[in-house]
Amino acid sequence: MGNNPCTNPDLPVCVEQTVLVWIPLGLLWLCAPWHLASLFRRQAKVKHLSKLYFCKQVTDAGGKVNNLATKHINQEDNEEGDIEVKFYREILVLLCQEGVRRRDGAVDSATLFLFWLFLVICDIFPFQTLLREALREVWTGRSCANPELRAAFLSRITFNWFNSMVIKGYKRPLVQEDLWDLNEADSTGYINQLFQSTMQSELHAARIRFQNSLKKPACRNRDSVQEEGIQNGLSNGLGKGVSQDVLMMKEKKNKKKEEENYPTSWLIPTIYKTFKWVLIESAIFKLIQDLLSFASPQLLKMMVSFADDKSIYTWKGYIYALLLLVVAILQSLCLQQYFQRCFVLGMKVRTAIMAAVYKKSLVVSNDARKESTVGETVNLMSADAQRFNDVTNFIHLLWSCPLQIALAIVFLWFELGPSVLAGLAVMVLMVPVNGLLATKARNIQIENMKFKDRRMKIMNEILNGIKILKLYAWELSFQKQVGDIREDELKVMRNFAYLTSVSTFIFTCAPALVSLVSFAVFVGVSPDNILNAEKAFTAISLFNILRFPLAMLPMLIAAMVQMTVSRKRLEKFLGGDDLDSNCVRHDTSFNTAVSVCDGTFAWERDAEAVVSLDIKPGRLVAVVGAVGSGKSSLMSALLGEMHNTKGFVNIQGSLAFVPQQAWIQNATLKDNILFGSPYEERQFQEVIQACALAPDLELLGAGELTEIGEKGINLSGGQKQRVSLARAAYSQSDIYLLDDPLSAVDSHVGKHLFSEVIGPNGLLKDKTRILVTHGVSFLPYVDEIVVLVDGVVSEIGTYQSLRASRGAFSEFLDTYLIPEVEDTQADSPLEDVVSVTLKRETSIRRSQRKGSVRLRKNSSIKKAADVDESKKGQRLIEKETMETGRVKLSVYLQYLRAMGWGYSTMAILVYIMQSVAFTFQNIWLSEWTNDAKEYYNQTYPTWKRDTRVGVFGALGVAQGIFVFIASLLLANGAVAASRILHSRLLNNILRAPMVFFDTTPTGRVVNRFAKDIFTVDEAIPQSLKSWLLCLIGVLATLFVICLATPLFTIIIIPLAVVYYFVQCFYVATSRQLRRLDSVSRSPIYSHFGETVSGLSVIRAYGHQERFLKHNEVTIDENLKSVYPWIVSNRWLAIRLEFLGNLVVFFSSLFAVISRNSLNSGLVGLSISYALNVTQTLNWLVRMTSELETNIVAVERVSEYTEIESEAEWVTDIQPPEQWPDAGRLQFENYKVRYRPELDLVLHGITCDIDTTEKIGIVGRTGAGKSSLTNCLFRIIEAAEGRIFIDGVDISTIGLHHLRGRLTIIPQDPVLFSGSLRLNLDPFETFSDEEIWRALELSHLKDYVSGLQEGLQHEVTEGGENLSVGQRQLLCLARALLRKSRILILDEATAAVDLETDNLIQTTIRKEFSHCTVLTIAHRLHSIMDSSRVMVLSAGKIVEFDSPSNLIEKQGHFYAMAKDAGITAVDCTAL
Repeated sequence: MGNNPCTNPDLPVCVEQTVLVWIPLGLLWLCAPWHLASLFRRQAKVKHLSKLYFCKQVTDAGGKVNNLATKHINQEDNEEGDIEVKFYREILVLLCQEGVRRRDGAVDSATLFLFWLFLVICDIFPFQTLLREALREVWTGRSCANPELRAAFLSRITFNWFNSMVIKGYKRPLVQEDLWDLNEADSTGYINQLFQSTMQSELHAARIRFQNSLKKPACRNRDSVQEEGIQNGLSNGLGKGVSQDVLMMKEKKNKKKEEENYPTSWLIPTIYKTFKWVLIESAIFKLIQDLLSFASPQLLKMMVSFADDKSIYTWKGYIYALLLLVVAILQSLCLQQYFQRCFVLGMKVRTAIMAAVYKKSLVVSNDARKESTVGETVNLMSADAQRFNDVTNFIHLLWSCPLQIALAIVFLWFELGPSVLAGLAVMVLMVPVNGLLATKARNIQIENMKFKDRRMKIMNEILNGIKILKLYAWELSFQKQVGDIREDELKVMRNFAYLTSVSTFIFTCAPALVSLVSFAVFVGVSPDNILNAEKAFTAISLFNILRFPLAMLPMLIAAMVQMTVSRKRLEKFLGGDDLDSNCVRHDTSFNTAVSVCDGTFAWERDAEAVVSLDIKPGRLVAVVGAVGSGKSSLMSALLGEMHNTKGFVNIQGSLAFVPQQAWIQNATLKDNILFGSPYEERQFQEVIQACALAPDLELLGAGELTEIGEKGINLSGGQKQRVSLARAAYSQSDIYLLDDPLSAVDSHVGKHLFSEVIGPNGLLKDKTRILVTHGVSFLPYVDEIVVLVDGVVSEIGTYQSLRASRGAFSEFLDTYLIPEVEDTQADSPLEDVVSVTLKRETSIRRSQRKGSVRLRKNSSIKKAADVDESKKGQRLIEKETMETGRVKLSVYLQYLRAMGWGYSTMAILVYIMQSVAFTFQNIWLSEWTNDAKEYYNQTYPTWKRDTRVGVFGALGVAQGIFVFIASLLLANGAVAASRILHSRLLNNILRAPMVFFDTTPTGRVVNRFAKDIFTVDEAIPQSLKSWLLCLIGVLATLFVICLATPLFTIIIIPLAVVYYFVQCFYVATSRQLRRLDSVSRSPIYSHFGETVSGLSVIRAYGHQERFLKHNEVTIDENLKSVYPWIVSNRWLAIRLEFLGNLVVFFSSLFAVISRNSLNSGLVGLSISYALNVTQTLNWLVRMTSELETNIVAVERVSEYTEIESEAEWVTDIQPPEQWPDAGRLQFENYKVRYRPELDLVLHGITCDIDTTEKIGIVGRTGAGKSSLTNCLFRIIEAAEGRIFIDGVDISTIGLHHLRGRLTIIPQDPVLFSGSLRLNLDPFETFSDEEIWRALELSHLKDYVSGLQEGLQHEVTEGGENLSVGQRQLLCLARALLRKSRILILDEATAAVDLETDNLIQTTIRKEFSHCTVLTIAHRLHSIMDSSRVMVLSAGKIVEFDSPSNLIEKQGHFYAMAKDAGITAVDCTAL
């Protein structure tokens, strides 16, 4: 004890577990023989076994057994021996007790007393150790384990184990870290594994069925299709996508003929087989609950006859009241267990589908991939998976509803006899009406999905190409497109809402009509049938039971209908073809690294062009050819991304792939380079040096741990490409496919990369490298050159042999090769030049992200704390904001305002009238039943009968009419609200400044337009309607019960208090869980979108497994908030149902107490109402919280309507009509920064540019070249200084006036899906002749006129069906159409081969001779003929003069020209 170093007075654990256990035991062993001796003595008289003694022994024995069992279960933390010892001790104590009992006159035993005393004292220490442990767990935050696993039975059925979460959620808003870990069985990995294994076998069977069904008609179709193909001349070789659209159109025509050309009806069986045990369990609970629900009306019947017949003993009444309570409690418990299982099942189904869609998207073939755009695939994951989730929740109602209906009818027969059949007939008549409405609804739903998909597709493109829209001032055209689709969508929505109103009308009328018809027939059939309270209220409560299945069936049918639409979409996607994994062989017997034998490849299924190619290991092979000659397609063929119709590809070893447009993940720079490989410091540094990334790392605030935004948003084009190359270099693969990685970087950096990485002495010198390139200067250093012409290999050979052969290649070279100067490296080794120039890049990139860093968890947290203050706002992608706490009242008001006050107040009033009608109807019925006593043994007058029936019916119909009117009002209001909220959101997003898009991931904005707008459109109106109905229903019920038994008012207050507290606790937790859910959903879709766009890279590296794992983790994070949310609903429901059950109990109890003052009609009325209240109370809280959850969508939408907008598009100050007519530019001390908290990017630029001058702008990466053009277009606003164009200060005019009068050919050619014409002229301001002329000048006329639809040719998403060069030429055509006096070329020639480059340059010289042209160039050749060259460095102009003067000066420009191999001689020659 003395040297115990602990701060607490605890004994060492070993002492606690040995010494302290043995002390009391020792005592027992010592004294035991004396006690046991008495057992063996022969005794004449044994004491009578008293009840007390018997109980003691039984309890003791029970305790022992329990102890033993518990120990065996939790054996992991106890040694075997410990259990044994305790067990023997228990036996010994038992025997000793028996010994004491047998001794004469003994009352108790000193030994046993001391044993117990010592035992208690010795157990104090272990007990306090346990306590401390427990407290420590509480204090050190959370133990992540889910308490459900350890919960006791009672805690499980009442969901008490969830209390800790609810309390925590009430005290403060929950965060992701508070959530418990998932149970193994609920995790994505586990579910996916089960689902996939079932799916494989089911899908296989479905494919076989599908093949068999095809065999018969296939033969007939084949010939006709071939003929069509020949007529259209579909031989498009490797030239990417020349007549892809011809095929698309064909497909569309054929689709009409064959609706389902994919294996069907396998998804539902798969889901069933995967989860059948959960389904069976929940079915059993549901069955018990259904049967119990019919016990209540029988008990009600007894209660009414008890109130009627005063001779029955009072105690019976109390028993009935108690029975009502017991039945209700049992019913509640079963119902909640059933719901819990169903909702968890729904969650699992959604998870399984999301995981399956993700997995499929990694292996899907190109054909299947073209059929659904990224937007549609994301929709499969979000909307369609959610639909399945919703249906699974209520799937048992399919059999439970008919069962309940059948039972209700049987019981009603006992009450009312054959007249029930009349009521039944009314119900049966409802069914076809229902069916009709359902099919109508289904068609509307399909149409709605179409509009949604179209709208989301355009939104996706707008967000991806937002910069282009701003530069061209095209926002309005696209806003109109989206607006038009949205209007169609709203029209469809309104129709859907009207349909729902009709069905609601029918369903409100149904119970009233059914009871009316039944009662009327019952009374009318014979004068002896008098309606008494017993019959009427038992019947009413049975009709109330009927209400639920009758109301649920149509909802379920509608949900099933939506699900079938989703099912088809999912089956089509999941059952589509996979990439043929065998089209690339890995046969090691070949002596080549890559060989293609007579390969015929096509993007579509039918195209011809034969390629043969053999590449020896360790060679460097260059692939050259004009734009659209199939260079990228050859790469895709080697990767196995294309259809291999003939021949084969064989590849030996692993692949690394660098695509033409770098794909960068939203992760740290280091993670992007490692790409899942283990980190090795030396190798990593080598790669960084070789790829010239070291200087960039110095500039990036956090070096290699800098977080890179989505799509690499905070890196320049060159940096992205270098990171992409570094990823390949680090991967240590055997074969490298490099698709033009050098085009996006400056010429000197390109040289460095070639010499250090790709070339004969680079990092990869022993590997096989296939390099697609436009850079002629590298060709002499490669081992072999492959020349492609129109998708066919025209020549192969070394540089020398090809030049000598005077074929296509040498002509190509003679035209473009500027004589190389050998001694570029004379004065300084290239290495130094590169490092010096790259270090000079301090400017823009640094200031843009002076540390857009997320310090990773393990890196210097301490330092971070100090630096934190100064680094406000430097994190690039902010964490998604999440409102916490209560949803403000203003949000509700905002929604009601959007609906229009007229609609909302009217609707509420009408609902209240409906409720009044309902209450009156029942009071009228209670009066009617009293007639039975009044006319006891007398004939019932017909007039009275007719009045009773008439008024009863009229009140019923009135309810229906009121509900119908209210639904219509709400529907119109909801559509108005949807329209306003969406147009506000769209309006504002399009007006947001560029900075917003740089710092906000697209997924987040898309989420607003998809999930949140979906909620505003469909969920909010629904939950608002239900909430109103519930609230008014509950109030009416309480009113009626108080009317019948005034005593009940005493109980209302305490019940309301309890209700309020439960509700408060629940809503706080549930709401926050919902928010966590929607925030943790975004990353799933972001990651998915990222995966789809980088598919070829992921496949090339073979990293599908890793991405699958990552997806599982992301989904699991989301499930961590979904699962507790489901449980929180059950936690609430069970508590509310107990409250409701108490209402039933008290209303029946008071009926018993005041039986003498009550008539039986009122008793029946109050109890039948009370029986109904449980469900309504439950729904009310659920609806309150659902409404609150859903209204969060309004909050999220309005959050984006409050972001700062850029300057006005159109202002009062309008420039002259012809402005700018001269094209003169003046910069006055112009300074600019990207965001207020960052450094300047341009430091006081001052210069004059005269009319028709041609200015070249050069500078290292990040010198501020692009920023300069951004300033001209006011993409970023001035910090100080001004720009004048023809004497007009550009900051004074509207953005559209400015941007509409300037022309830019941007760096990345962005196209939008739609016709070619739309891409050239979205506002339709030009005639067809003008457009054709522009196409002719941009050398696209031949291509476009060769297309079937000409200008109406459909461009796919992102312009995928055109090559990059063709896209660039289209951008040139856009510029030619605009014909403004100022043209800006932003590195437009980077992705184009020399031939196209030449075409563009010639066109620009000729067509824009009268304009002022600013060219930002990587290739100095293209600006050597400029009138002046502006050299930028770190945001300042360092030189500005004519090229020849600058070269004589031997300054910055001279150094750059020298790198590019240009001398004064060339300059004068040009």
